Amino acid sequence: MLHRSAITALKSLLVAALLLSLSGLGARALTEKQAKTLSDVNSYFNSVKTMHGDFIQFGPEGNQLEGKFYLARPGKVRFYYNPPAKLDIIADGKSVSVKDRKLATQDIWPLSQTPLRFLLAENIDLQKDANVTNVLVEPDLVTVTLEDKTTFNSGILTLIFDAKDYALKQWTVTDAQGYDTSVAVYNVTSNGPTNPKLFKIDYLANTRQNQN
Repeated sequence: MLHRSAITALKSLLVAALLLSLSGLGARALTEKQAKTLSDVNSYFNSVKTMHGDFIQFGPEGNQLEGKFYLARPGKVRFYYNPPAKLDIIADGKSVSVKDRKLATQDIWPLSQTPLRFLLAENIDLQKDANVTNVLVEPDLVTVTLEDKTTFNSGILTLIFDAKDYALKQWTVTDAQGYDTSVAVYNVTSNGPTNPKLFKIDYLANTRQNQN
């Protein structure tokens, strides 16, 4: 079983994928300007095939974790937490692995059963259910608020984008108990080269661990 910090990390990182399920259902309740902004966010993500950069995660108790992320659509992403954290999250095109490097254990889910499938789709489709409750357009930032009910999380999601190019800057998960977990990304490079070895899952890791 995953320990609590691993579950929290997976929840907060998968939230980024949910921005891609902002749907026409939500947009119908919004103004024309707000709906256009959601469409522009979608267009931005469809233009990005690879991405890498740094992230920093702030937990509800004030704890802070940092790391690097790498993305290659379709199907692949990696979030590597810097020490002292021991987490490594990988999607290889068919599965999602959350590995605890300290315990040498990992949990694996089919990619198709996680919201990462939206983020990593070859062509992003907005025709998915999402309950967008607000879109705030400011000179520098766009803030999208939505309710999320998924296998991995239930609560309020707040997504923050750059108003000029719609690049994702930060997201916050507010869980059912009112606790916030925020992740900010920076030093981001889009559509640059990537290394396929970053996205390999060691499917035999648990077997080897059980044999020791």
